Amino acid sequence: VQLQASGGGSVQAGGSLTLSCVASGLTFSTYGMGWFRQASGKDREFVAAISWSSTSTQYTDSVKGRFTISRDNAKNRVYLQMNSLKPEDTAVYSCAAGRGYSSNAMAYDYWGQGTQVTVSS
Repeated sequence: VQLQASGGGSVQAGGSLTLSCVASGLTFSTYGMGWFRQASGKDREFVAAISWSSTSTQYTDSVKGRFTISRDNAKNRVYLQMNSLKPEDTAVYSCAAGRGYSSNAMAYDYWGQGTQVTVSS
């Protein structure tokens, strides 16, 4: 199983980025997907999750109204649209796949390597 995240970069505060994660080696359409982030010197933090059918999503409070998670099962991809970015969003963002969908990292079986997002003020 491989999860490959991409789309990170450096933006100014207020800008936007879209992260993408492509999965291989698993039946993607049966897995819940999540995005997590880890800032330098801090613990990993849940960002967003989406159920296998896209019918359910959840977000951490700090990104509600700014970030949108979506998926395309035909392309084995999950996305994280990030708008109105803030310096505190700076982190390495990783995607994860699990049998359910959860804010708990322990619920995920597979992890990607992460992509750096840097937001300057």
